[in-house]
Amino acid sequence: MGGTQIYLALGYQENWWQILTSAFMRNAVLGGTLVALAAGLIGYFIIVRNTAFAAHALAHIGLPGATGAALVGLPVVLGLGIFCIGGALVIGAMGKNAGDREVTTGTVLALATGFGLFFNSLATKNSSTLTNVLFGNLLAITHQQLLTFTVLLLVIAATVVIVYRPLLFASVNAQVAQAKGVPVRALSVIFMALLGLSVTMAVQAVGTLLLFALVVTPAATAIMLTARPLAAMAISTVISLFSVWTGLAVSAVFNMPPSFVIVTIACAIWLAVWSGNRIGTVVR
Repeated sequence: MGGTQIYLALGYQENWWQILTSAFMRNAVLGGTLVALAAGLIGYFIIVRNTAFAAHALAHIGLPGATGAALVGLPVVLGLGIFCIGGALVIGAMGKNAGDREVTTGTVLALATGFGLFFNSLATKNSSTLTNVLFGNLLAITHQQLLTFTVLLLVIAATVVIVYRPLLFASVNAQVAQAKGVPVRALSVIFMALLGLSVTMAVQAVGTLLLFALVVTPAATAIMLTARPLAAMAISTVISLFSVWTGLAVSAVFNMPPSFVIVTIACAIWLAVWSGNRIGTVVR
């Protein structure tokens, strides 16, 4: 098979430059950038606080909210946000320690899944809505969503700056932090609310099924490279941005789903770093 046939088999698009410079692609780049920045800010704390399951669960908890909103004619993002943030607040308030948090997360997820099945049984015309929530649709990001993403990112960034030191202390050693008078439970609720906001953003970019790779995987990669919190957050953000930008470019050239390419890049970077660490450990 010649080079031309290989390009065609991969879905090569000759008008890729026009696609890259189009208005919808600019919105996709801006939206993806905002989501990547939010993921970079919150991802480190997800790993340190052992709340990766909660991050994954919140994406699925938001699904019935989106379905219910579409069912009654409300904006999908409103229902998604209400369920994501509401679920996050419940998990944060009731899950004081890791064990309680796991049980609470599983219970809230089960309840939300039940609502999702109920709403889906009533819906007849929201299959496209479900597909977009499950797999994301970064190329359909609107100007209004960009404004919403910007506001959410500013809220997340401002809150992280304000609570950074006590949140880091409580995340690394909750028992000592509580003994020192740090409001551990309040910080848990605040963090989960921030996680809910981040998930609400990320679901619209890569969907519930692929969210884990954008929100958690870059942070997990960064922590393998450095133990310094701020450096890990910076590296995580860079990986997220690189994955989003490169994924959008590749999807424009080869007509691939952006979510798939973005997630593949993020996971490939994680695998490369993990493999390098394992090889280095064996050599030593």
